[in-house]
Amino acid sequence: MKKYFLLLFLSTSFTMISQENTDFWDNVQFGGGVSMSFGSQTTIGVSPSAVYNFDNGFALGTGLTYIYSKNQDVKTNVYGASIISLYQIPNIGIQLSGEFEQSFAKQTFNSQSTSTSFPALYLGAAYNTGRFAIGIRYDVLYDDRSVYSSAISPIIRFYF
Repeated sequence: MKKYFLLLFLSTSFTMISQENTDFWDNVQFGGGVSMSFGSQTTIGVSPSAVYNFDNGFALGTGLTYIYSKNQDVKTNVYGASIISLYQIPNIGIQLSGEFEQSFAKQTFNSQSTSTSFPALYLGAAYNTGRFAIGIRYDVLYDDRSVYSSAISPIIRFYF
């Protein structure tokens, strides 16, 4: 009798846990962005992320960033992690975003390396078609520590 009770208890517990996880994972979207630039400067970037969609148009998640850049003899590797918040304006294809990112860069020039870290707080707006968003964002913390050439950058996001 104890064995049957234990089996019933465990199967009920696992069923409840699996149902909770299914509901949670149904609201999670994975995606991110990819950037590439070729010419006098080569830049390749990958930014995977995951967000949880709440019922009221808000989404919250995390992301990672890796960017490799080479300009003549200067090579730069940038690593970062971010917290992403999104708000979809109801009945309009506009998505507002806020993203805090902490990045670490290592630049190598003539076998000499320098390392730096810099925060970024991006505020942006994008046109969203559901799984794809395109727009612009502005880094309100931008200063001379950043390896980026401008405080303004494009938004190109894909979520599945």
